[in-house]
Amino acid sequence: MDTKSSSKKVAVIGLGYVGLPLACLCAKKGHSVVGIDINKDIVEKTNKGISHIKDETLEQRLKEVTGKLVASDKFDDIPSRDVIIICVPTPVDEKYKPDLRPLKSACEKICKLIKKGQLIVVESTIYPGVIEEVVKPILERSGLTAGDDYFLAHCPERIDPGNKKWSVDSIPRVVGATNAGGLKAAAEFYRSVIDAPVHELSTVKAAEAVKIMENSFRDVNIAFVNELARSFDKFGIDISEVIKGASTKPFGFMSFYPGCGVGGHCIPVDPYYLIERAKTAGFDHRFLKLAREINHGMPEYTVELLEAKIGDLKGETVGVLGVAYKADVDDMRESPALDIIRILKERGANVIAYDPYIPSKSDVKSLDELLNKARYVILAADHREFKEMDPARLKEHGVEIIVDGKNCLDKEKIKALGIVYKGIGR
Repeated sequence: MDTKSSSKKVAVIGLGYVGLPLACLCAKKGHSVVGIDINKDIVEKTNKGISHIKDETLEQRLKEVTGKLVASDKFDDIPSRDVIIICVPTPVDEKYKPDLRPLKSACEKICKLIKKGQLIVVESTIYPGVIEEVVKPILERSGLTAGDDYFLAHCPERIDPGNKKWSVDSIPRVVGATNAGGLKAAAEFYRSVIDAPVHELSTVKAAEAVKIMENSFRDVNIAFVNELARSFDKFGIDISEVIKGASTKPFGFMSFYPGCGVGGHCIPVDPYYLIERAKTAGFDHRFLKLAREINHGMPEYTVELLEAKIGDLKGETVGVLGVAYKADVDDMRESPALDIIRILKERGANVIAYDPYIPSKSDVKSLDELLNKARYVILAADHREFKEMDPARLKEHGVEIIVDGKNCLDKEKIKALGIVYKGIGR
């Protein structure tokens, strides 16, 4: 690959939450981009300039590059590309084991088509060793050798859906490759795309470990504060006040916040990749497993907070505000709200859900309709509509108890109205 040429022919495989923003950015920066996805509906919408992901910035950017970004459900363009970026999902299965099937499938399809001189980058989150032990052997069925005939690198994705400050073009990136030439090629390409530093790591395994470390760090700290919330609740201490107090220390403290669970495709998934990979190397990640156990148990704890106030949930109508995993997005991946709904139903409750960003998963058409039907409410996503709600609306509709799973509501105002308020550690 000619790393000095400014414009490249790029293929982005997987047009999801990672691939679509990246493909749009590459097109905006002047590269010729084909986006490949096996979902024909996504392909059709992308070619029409319609984002299948609800995000204002992404929706606008896709419109700007319509015609410059071409989507396809076929891999025919792979041989003509200079850069091939793999952005397919890397989930865990029902037993929390890493599921590399989408990644393996993508590699098997392109190995028949790759040519000498191409740069192949995996952005999907993977555990240390996947590039050299899984990806490389599949690609080399082509008869080409990584480092000699083509470049193979890893640049772990960094994207935060809905974040207006930190976007795909402004977040610093790290890259690692199987050889020095691949590292140079990958770093130069990403510098042509993003408006942020690109940090080169000495090995591809180090790059693979970066994303796992970032999200395991968050998972552990969230688990710590979730455990504190449950402990402080026994003492009648409001953990929000304690966090504010501790954060006045100008060094040695970083604020994390408790909640009804941890969602998204990263934090509740990535630690399992390291846990399972470490087992094969003879190491037991006890700390990470405990963090996962604590955070995985928060949806049930949230339901138990309601049970503690009303007793048996059988036959009771409970409203759930939000099914997305975070504020102001339509992303339900690993959402704790889904577990909360499941647990409520298992315990005999009649559940009514509402999410303004996900009408297809809402049982009612408006917040007022939900409040009118449910005396008991659990807030599971801190959408702007819920946070900015006047507490008087709860009173007007006859809500008796609200469990604030995101600690985002005004506790004192709600209690002053005679409504029972319960937060996570509040």
